[in-house]
Amino acid sequence: MMNSKDEFETLFRRHYRQMYRLAAILLHDDAESKDIVHDVFVRLMASPAQELDEDKAAAYLLTCVRNRCLNVIRGRKVQERIQRLYLLDIDTTIMPSDVTKEELKVLMEGVSLLAPPICREVIEMHFREGLTFREIALRLGVSETTVYKHLRNALSQLRKHLKRN
Repeated sequence: MMNSKDEFETLFRRHYRQMYRLAAILLHDDAESKDIVHDVFVRLMASPAQELDEDKAAAYLLTCVRNRCLNVIRGRKVQERIQRLYLLDIDTTIMPSDVTKEELKVLMEGVSLLAPPICREVIEMHFREGLTFREIALRLGVSETTVYKHLRNALSQLRKHLKRN
């Protein structure tokens, strides 16, 4: 793309800060931002010779950085969703193991007074029947995340109720 090493170096010096700043704003990660900017320049060096107009160089380079950052962000979101679902599947018990059956009965009565019907149903399936989030989700025809949210909502209401009393 560049005719000489000097032209490439000039391009690098002129646009690096602006490219890095854009990547840092989008990614909030110093090291990853530097990696992306360097990757853009590596690809630029490796690409077949084509003219890069100086007037359009900044826009072209910033667009390359933006696109690479968006790809990284998309990858992060997928990883976070997978990790969240994996954790939901592994950690199916929210209740500490030292809770007695009598305490659990009292808690369940408190939940039945406070929580909406769907939350009560989720709690009963989870704690009384010992079903996993996946099993509850299949029975109710909802996602595992929805099951988790209902459970979290009911437990949150219960905590507030217990703090008041």
